[in-house]
Amino acid sequence: MRGGAGIVPAMRRTFPLIVMFSLLAAACAGSDADTAGSGSDAGGTTEELTDDTAGETADDADGAEAQADATDNDEPDDAADTDAADTDDADADADADASIDEVAPLPTSPDKPTDIDIPGAAPEQLDVTVLNPGDGPESAIGDTVIVDYVGVRSLDGEEFDNSYDRGTPFAVGPLGSAQVIQGWNDGLIGVQAGSQLQLDIPSDLAYGPAARSDIIREDEPLTFVIDVRSVIKQPNPDDAPSEPGVEASAGATELSFEDLVAGDGAVLEDGQTAVFNLVLFRADQGTLLDSTWGLEPIQIPMDPNGFPALVQGMPGMQVGGRRAITAPPSLSFGEGGNPEIGLPAGTDVVIVVDLLGAY
Repeated sequence: MRGGAGIVPAMRRTFPLIVMFSLLAAACAGSDADTAGSGSDAGGTTEELTDDTAGETADDADGAEAQADATDNDEPDDAADTDAADTDDADADADADASIDEVAPLPTSPDKPTDIDIPGAAPEQLDVTVLNPGDGPESAIGDTVIVDYVGVRSLDGEEFDNSYDRGTPFAVGPLGSAQVIQGWNDGLIGVQAGSQLQLDIPSDLAYGPAARSDIIREDEPLTFVIDVRSVIKQPNPDDAPSEPGVEASAGATELSFEDLVAGDGAVLEDGQTAVFNLVLFRADQGTLLDSTWGLEPIQIPMDPNGFPALVQGMPGMQVGGRRAITAPPSLSFGEGGNPEIGLPAGTDVVIVVDLLGAY
């Protein structure tokens, strides 16, 4: 979905490690009901916005069909095997039907726009209409915007996708060259965080003559209503912190933090999602262990079940601020440390966080 040229291999580790720890903690705290619902968003079509995924689903389906055909053509050795196989298949089909019946559809989000002013005709050019103004920063080329959206056909309003029901906003960036349709790359430049807008997109700035589904047909003009949750300015890698900025720590028993740079944007609150970069240091020596600068910023909800040092140490920050969070092993990577990144057992860490956005 996103570009990532020039990624330093050493920078690859903290991002998945912290996300892994966050998701693992959330999964361990979840119930079986969470697991049962985890497949309910499998039908989400966020990838419809991209230009590089056409045919993957079709190829998978063709492969599955071919495999099914091959299985159907296999002749059993005797009638007894056939009867047993038919019985097993019937039982399996019944179980599958029961499982399908138990999976509820995604609930409709109350935040999802439903009163959409459908053009009713194909727009001749990209039309950007601000439905509700925002009061946050304005996006520019190279920025990343975090959005919720609902997409419909411009001609009759039939919906083909939305992010509201999935409960997962969508990151688009860097603007101007993001791996989305051109109508989004053009239409999301100059928008303000907190605004709601409508994009009426001619087919040549959408998918052109290529049909994407039964709903998105060839030469289909598209309309999107979009809520801009956050605008993330492209950080300068030269601004990444090179030292912890706080006193050394060994044997800490609780979390502590210090604001190194005061922010001037929105305050990050519990339950919101933070968009940020971080640098990880050994707290006893000040050694830089890893960094996410140069990658796409991390997005992690401030959920009690997330990575403890972050979800306890970040709320209250203002966008644009930098905070050094000192954490004992019990609130970071555990008593065993993490040898892969050079963190010995029983060692405190300092996580220097730059908050880029909150929604």
